[in-house]
Amino acid sequence: MLRSLRFQLMVRKNKSSQTWYEGSVEDEEEEEKEEDEDFHVVEVEDEQVDRQSLDSAWEVSSTLGLEEINVNLLCDLNLSEPSKLLSLSQIQQLSQHFPDMLSICNWMLIYQTQTHGSSLSTLYRMTEQLDHCMVLMIQDTFGQVFGAVCSAPLRVSSHYYGTGQTFLFSFSPHLQVYKWTGDNSYFIKGSVDSLLFGGGRGRFGLWLNSDLIRGRSQKCDTFYNDILSTKEDFLINEIEVWALV
Repeated sequence: MLRSLRFQLMVRKNKSSQTWYEGSVEDEEEEEKEEDEDFHVVEVEDEQVDRQSLDSAWEVSSTLGLEEINVNLLCDLNLSEPSKLLSLSQIQQLSQHFPDMLSICNWMLIYQTQTHGSSLSTLYRMTEQLDHCMVLMIQDTFGQVFGAVCSAPLRVSSHYYGTGQTFLFSFSPHLQVYKWTGDNSYFIKGSVDSLLFGGGRGRFGLWLNSDLIRGRSQKCDTFYNDILSTKEDFLINEIEVWALV
């Protein structure tokens, strides 16, 4: 039986004027291949936003935006086991940037390289059957922790998918959050060779190689993020993937 760690947090009022769109994004336009040194990445031009209703925890109350988070809402966060990468306090900080309907979800650890090995195909195998939002945490070899909060499960896809509720984060050492700019819809794209978050003009907010040993972080149009890792090209020490169930 999984152990449960419970703690309470106050969800801060969301004062951002950023528009949060409802629906999934699919890109079926032509692909543009980028080659840089020993990295091989593929970016797909996206021109279409599908605003169909979401039957998941990311469903929002209007097609144009997320309602304000209730500042008086007390939430229980349940972790299936302790994270080796983030403390409870750091997880609390990160959770304050979730939509309020996700703040009451249980955190279930479904993949970690220490247990399952460093393989993107294994990661997909552990996540593909779960229809839940996910949190990807990465620790580089310098000890910095960063990652992505994903509005859809991690899976192989022929195009970018997800919604504008996907965002990037980094503890460097304090939490920095990078949300959707609205400039494009390059949220998540998985392939057998790599896993991408954010894009535009050949630059990716977060890129992971299939061996889950090498990665890259660049400022991208989707999130206009700073480099998440200690260096632009980084080596991975540990990865955790959590499902919000």
